[in-house]
Amino acid sequence: MIDLHYWPTPNGHKVTLFFEEAGLEYRIHPVDIGKGAQFEPAFLAISPNNKMPAIVDHAPADGGAPQSVFESGAILLYLAEKTGRFLPAEPRGRIEALEWLFWQMAGLGPMTGQYGHFNVYAPEKIPYATERYTKEVQRLLGVLDKRLAGRAFITGDDYTIADMAAYPWINVYDRAPLDMAPFPEVQRWQAAIAARPATQRAYALSKQVNPDAGKPMSDDEKAVLFGQGARPA
Repeated sequence: MIDLHYWPTPNGHKVTLFFEEAGLEYRIHPVDIGKGAQFEPAFLAISPNNKMPAIVDHAPADGGAPQSVFESGAILLYLAEKTGRFLPAEPRGRIEALEWLFWQMAGLGPMTGQYGHFNVYAPEKIPYATERYTKEVQRLLGVLDKRLAGRAFITGDDYTIADMAAYPWINVYDRAPLDMAPFPEVQRWQAAIAARPATQRAYALSKQVNPDAGKPMSDDEKAVLFGQGARPA
């Protein structure tokens, strides 16, 4: 059994996508990030960066004590190696999948998050910031669009953890939609993943875990999410 500490955000969706595709047995522990559950000592013990998702595998491959893993990209890699699925075994295919996994972790996710922050959540509009991150997200979508030309998925014919990492971060803000017309390959790929039964099961968890998913955040929730500086150890 694997415990998944989860809240329905793009990074949370990455991991439920894997679980649902692989058919692994898992148990969700909600981490209400709007109420500060990510700062509770028990959660920090497995996710010291106070971010979800995180997992605890009670049956790790080495047969030892439960294994905790934080950071969504590391979780995807851990699960792929544990199951032998969604990561090519052949060395060149493996490195391609890892390249694009890290591309998402270092670029698409953080830059799209900043786009959302300044377009949706910031208390005042800062034209430089909104333009800066809009252009960068458009650049990254262009990179992905070129990559997908002639390929069903990011690494080729097979669906991998690179796709699971990138998919939840495509045009995620209903209150600040992007113009996707310049990216037909991304649209085609996105629609194909959305149609997968496992994707639909994974996203159905959103409302089950958080009935308010998709609603605007309150000022108190914003203060919790965006108002944290350094905390004493």
